[in-house]
Amino acid sequence: MMKKLKPFLSMMMGSLLLFLLSGCSEYAVLDPKGPVAETQRDLIMYSIYFMIFIMVVVYVLFTFVVVKYRDRKGFKEEDYDPDFHHSTKLEILWTVIPLIIVIALSIPTVKVLYQLEKPPAETAHKEPIVIHATSADWKWIFSYPEENIETVNYVKVPEDRPILFKITSADSMSSFWVPQIGGQEYGMPGMVNDLYLQADEPGTYDGMNSNFTGKGMTHQKFDFVAMEEGDYQKWVKETQESAPKLTEETYEKLMLPETVKEMTFSNTHLGFVDHGVDSGVYAMKIREKYGVKVDPHGEEENSHHEVSGSHNESHAHHE
Repeated sequence: MMKKLKPFLSMMMGSLLLFLLSGCSEYAVLDPKGPVAETQRDLIMYSIYFMIFIMVVVYVLFTFVVVKYRDRKGFKEEDYDPDFHHSTKLEILWTVIPLIIVIALSIPTVKVLYQLEKPPAETAHKEPIVIHATSADWKWIFSYPEENIETVNYVKVPEDRPILFKITSADSMSSFWVPQIGGQEYGMPGMVNDLYLQADEPGTYDGMNSNFTGKGMTHQKFDFVAMEEGDYQKWVKETQESAPKLTEETYEKLMLPETVKEMTFSNTHLGFVDHGVDSGVYAMKIREKYGVKVDPHGEEENSHHEVSGSHNESHAHHE
């Protein structure tokens, strides 16, 4: 019996060892560059270690039972009682143990959830920068209301400064996620969800939509650029002075279901529409205006393809 179990047990222990020794740091979510992502990483690793401990205990008990009660020479049939059907001790044990497991996982999870509702403790004394993050099939639009700047498919922030993202959507429900900085948070039409993030060091980090929204969803990505405070202030000033104005006509074309390149403007769409209360009506009306029809399977028919083409050629790139 043990010979039959040896390959199975070897495979399980080998897989466990491979997981522990593999390059976990290669995974972005386990290589945090901010306090929010670090807190989430610690919670993930706590859960993983806890589950590994449970697996080890279960497999040890499983092996013990298989070995002790296997059919072998000298095994007495009278030791087996087929009428055995109740044990108060065992019933208490297998009720209390899962309860302890749930409590051990729930307490740190709830603590982290409440902790992430506030700015990171390390920089709570600093005023957060407010950025509206709006998803639209299949792009990300970032509005800086205080700086009067708007960017598409990239966002720039200063390091060591809390950032309050107000996340919403112009159409489909999306999920805002920057694995090395923190997340995820859903964006839905007619709603605004707050998410505090912070980058601890300069760099460019991958951001994405992690919720399926149709055939262009895999391309709905953005660059999260963390900069030194001086460089960030310089970028803000240069953008305010040199970036083109966002017209309502240009913004209307951003509502069309297509992918676009990076764009930069010296004002925001918040004067045209507030997607946090719009419930998707604005985007649907714009698509009707340009003759775009979207079926339930995500395929769109555009009777004005020249509008989409000219739109892609007029993008303003960030430096």
